[in-house]
Amino acid sequence: MSPSPRRWRRRLAVAALLSALAGVLLVNAAARPPRAYPDSPQFHDGAFHNAVTPKGPQGAGDVLKLWWKFFFGKRPTTRPDTQLPVQPLTRADLEAAPDHHLWRLGHSTVLMKLDGGFWITDPVFSERASPVQFAGPKRFHAPAIALDELPPLRGVILSHDHYDHLDRASIQALATRAQVFLTPLGVGDTLVRWGVAPERVIQLDWWQSTQVDGLHFTATPAQHFSGRTPFRKNPTLWASWVVQTPALKLFFSGDTGYFEGFKAIGQRLGPFDVTLMENGAYDPLWSGVHMLPEQSVQAHQDLRGGWMLPIHNSTFDLAFHDWQAPMETVLSLAEQRGVSLSTPRMGEPVNLLAMRPFERWWKPLVRTHERDAAAVGNTLKPSAGESAR
Repeated sequence: MSPSPRRWRRRLAVAALLSALAGVLLVNAAARPPRAYPDSPQFHDGAFHNAVTPKGPQGAGDVLKLWWKFFFGKRPTTRPDTQLPVQPLTRADLEAAPDHHLWRLGHSTVLMKLDGGFWITDPVFSERASPVQFAGPKRFHAPAIALDELPPLRGVILSHDHYDHLDRASIQALATRAQVFLTPLGVGDTLVRWGVAPERVIQLDWWQSTQVDGLHFTATPAQHFSGRTPFRKNPTLWASWVVQTPALKLFFSGDTGYFEGFKAIGQRLGPFDVTLMENGAYDPLWSGVHMLPEQSVQAHQDLRGGWMLPIHNSTFDLAFHDWQAPMETVLSLAEQRGVSLSTPRMGEPVNLLAMRPFERWWKPLVRTHERDAAAVGNTLKPSAGESAR
């Protein structure tokens, strides 16, 4: 008797996982020993640390269960079954756009035109957020503009070194096309190893600042972790960022759990006109390093934010919630708390000086998912994150 299609899919998933791990091992074998940062209060015992140890899976048993569920226990609704609405962009569109506009390109990749220069956050243009491109989380949609179509960039802003935020192929393509790379401590060393000229790299610790063309950038605290292999724990720092122009002040969260640091940032550097807030790939099991939607809204309020623009969603399947749940949940919470929320489609222009809400573009896409979920019935148990909602 031949194996069922489901068993074949499982076997292929296991083979893909093993292949991906083999790729990680090869990358790790070729990497250099980690550097020490003795002047950083966040660095001690050979690694970077959060101020408070965040909540996460406990022990090897939890980790194994998590990986098993990730590969074999997901519902089909964690991915869209139709094309997401993406507004294509051209270089001419971007160059003709007025100053102080923003475009979501996918996940946490945001392009901003500020005082005549283009800046991009966590550029990931590869097909997969993975150490290898034959396995790992695959994009739901193509970027709104191809990487080689981007105009010359004044700078790149990086939050940390995880694969869904730091993409080697994208960085190497931008190595000579971006004039400056702003990174937390250690991430810049990785860029230099990849071929970025050292004079283009500015590495900052938490609360350190730099100015570029009259724009003020501050690396601010976050509660997360780092590492691109299983063998090095927190070799580089993670950060959120404050970007201030003469006309407005922005906050970019990067990846983070909810923590008291948001209030400190709001008191020291707020209020903010717009916050680009992580909202997606969450679960109660790892809420210490990725905020739940209600925490994302609370963090925005702690920061004394004006408009909130959710990011870190609608591009990769990195958790157990339905793909549209981050947007639907945060919208409901924002309405309850009186928070101004902006939810543009990928590629849709956002005027940072005249923010507005956008249509619920994901609504027409979930009907087929709802039918699928009804057909599945009770054969799959909901995740802890879904039970909490």
